[in-house]
Amino acid sequence: MIDFSKASDEEKGVFNNLSNIDFFFATLKLIEGTALYERESVIIFDEVQLFPVARQAIKHLVADGRYDYIETGSLISIHKNVESIAIPSEEEPINMYPMDYEEFRWAMGDVATMPLLKEMYQKRQSLGDGVNRKLMLDFRLYMLIGGMPQAVNTYLQTHDFSQVDKTKRGIIRLYLQDFNKIDPNERAATLFNAIPAQLYKNSSRYQPTQVLENTNNERLAPILHMMEESKTVNIAWHADDPHVGMGLTTNRGAYKMYVCDTGLFVTLAFWEKDFTDNIIYEYKRKMPSVSAC
Repeated sequence: MIDFSKASDEEKGVFNNLSNIDFFFATLKLIEGTALYERESVIIFDEVQLFPVARQAIKHLVADGRYDYIETGSLISIHKNVESIAIPSEEEPINMYPMDYEEFRWAMGDVATMPLLKEMYQKRQSLGDGVNRKLMLDFRLYMLIGGMPQAVNTYLQTHDFSQVDKTKRGIIRLYLQDFNKIDPNERAATLFNAIPAQLYKNSSRYQPTQVLENTNNERLAPILHMMEESKTVNIAWHADDPHVGMGLTTNRGAYKMYVCDTGLFVTLAFWEKDFTDNIIYEYKRKMPSVSAC
């Protein structure tokens, strides 16, 4: 794995000349101190948006056929940092999402709960109040932590909710930084920060005029498209008649916006407060306000 957020000039320099692929791989293995095995090894370009030249190199490396490749990084910046490079047609985008509840239980070392729930649901049988209370507490734990792998890993390592919140705040700050790269006027960041307040009002739609002055749907259209494409938010567009195909009756002027991950939503909702035992107290009291969201 080559992490371009901390790659040395020597590592980056390898990509300057791909005319001799044999020499490229020989040099790469020497610098990384790693053996590569044809048709068995995978090379990961992490944070590839920081070094677009490596992304362009994929075209030639895939054609060579010796190894497989994975590119990871900020989707917003990947879309933005394409100037002066040829975007390789060999790329196959894969949509990545936060862990769902079943995956979260797997991370907790629990492989029994979800099969049991599915079985009892199919049989229409109750698990009883005692078991149900325990399962609902587990589910609220997921709502609090969320499904971002870094946040889940922090919880597994520390079992400290304040450390988990610190991790989630770091993720949100990266989102906001990426938004500002695309939209220096900070409209995207402002719309994102206002999501909890907009949902709390329980109105039928997101009301951008309450968040941004002198705006309209036409001006916001490219910003909303960018935010939706970044996978940092989920946007539910209004459809007048979904029975005939939602794409045919979608109203782009009416929508609701959600944070992509429930754990990030919780942190964003409490952004202006230090993470204290009060939030844990709400979690143990069933966190009614978060559950409603």
